[in-house]
Amino acid sequence: MIHEGNYQYNVYDLARKFGSSVEIFMPFIIEERLSHIYKVANFNIKRVGYKGKFTYHFPIKVNQNKEAMLALLSEGAHLEASSANHLWIVKKLWMNENFNSKLRVVCNGAKTPEYMNLIKELKSLGLGIIPIIESLEEMKNIKGFTGDTGIRINLKTRVKSHWDKKIDQFGLNLDEILSLGRIRNLKLLHYHLGTQIEVENDILKALREGFDAYVKIREKNPSLDTLNIGGGFAIPHEKKKLYSVESVLARVFKNLKVWSEKAGIPHPNIIVEWGQYVTGPAQLSVYKIVASKEIPKGVAKEWYLIDGSFMNDLLDTWSIHQKWHVVPVNHMDAKARKRVWLAGISCDSDDKYTGNDYLLLPRLEDFEENENAYLGVLDTGAYQDSFTSHHCFLSSPTKVVLQNGIVTVARKRESPEDVGKLFGW
Repeated sequence: MIHEGNYQYNVYDLARKFGSSVEIFMPFIIEERLSHIYKVANFNIKRVGYKGKFTYHFPIKVNQNKEAMLALLSEGAHLEASSANHLWIVKKLWMNENFNSKLRVVCNGAKTPEYMNLIKELKSLGLGIIPIIESLEEMKNIKGFTGDTGIRINLKTRVKSHWDKKIDQFGLNLDEILSLGRIRNLKLLHYHLGTQIEVENDILKALREGFDAYVKIREKNPSLDTLNIGGGFAIPHEKKKLYSVESVLARVFKNLKVWSEKAGIPHPNIIVEWGQYVTGPAQLSVYKIVASKEIPKGVAKEWYLIDGSFMNDLLDTWSIHQKWHVVPVNHMDAKARKRVWLAGISCDSDDKYTGNDYLLLPRLEDFEENENAYLGVLDTGAYQDSFTSHHCFLSSPTKVVLQNGIVTVARKRESPEDVGKLFGW
């Protein structure tokens, strides 16, 4: 059962009514989590007497679905774009005149002429938009832009996360930034550590290095007043204890206040981009078990085949070996369980769940003759939709939205004709 206040939804009934595979999206989860972040931030700002402002920017790349972005905007999210296509979404929303005029958009990614022209167009329409300088070459592309700008620094601090590259293609090192001297209208210093950061202290180590760089850059650029500490806030895909929003934000504001006053500068405004943390738990992917196969020698006893594809629908399983919480949708109270491996319905040997050694799921022989077994994969609301492919010509799942006690079909399952059009048929 999914509970939304006094409303409740039976996942088993939803799977049978709308068919599977099906993605169940819950905008109210996004609203609750983002509201909580702002509440905790405002509490700590008052508690320590912090003078800077706090804002949350949602990285559009995490979830571009309309139902997700509208929920975020309703709770005061600002936006982070990384391409001209992202700004197309922003322009579409902005032209509807539904935005608060205080909305701010930061623009990362390579500033192609198309991207830069759209940045300039949106600024002329009154949107608060800030291009972030990613390289020395981009200084030429941004030349002539009259609005506020930002710059991205590539920190030396490395953290335990899914992104463990020693050298990446984003940002400049501190010496390169300082060599630029005075940068016109520089307002924001940005860094990003990775995704699914495992250790809280890593966030604070990077904050220390980022702040020290902020102080040095501000000496040449007194207009600098904002520090964007990026994303990477983890959600517990695995059964282990993680840090909390309360703990991290308390330490961020306390430390920045102390460091700023010691350095003799105003407290910087703070931006966070915790996209996966907010949207990941807002979706549940449900599959029907359509076949099983005995495993003669193995730690698991059977393969369970689902009516979807891990490689297509949950690509992180295959690409970065993401682990998920997998639960039975029906027969949750089954006392007898079987050790199983999961596989998708494609003909690819890599189309399998690569989490733990095995999963404990109800035995199929305990189901009624005409009763189907369903399983749910939790926390699939970040990245997976944008990574979805059509390997083996398979269709994407149906998507339903739960909000205010009402179930709405956002997108129907693709027919073979729909998929065929993508390949020119």
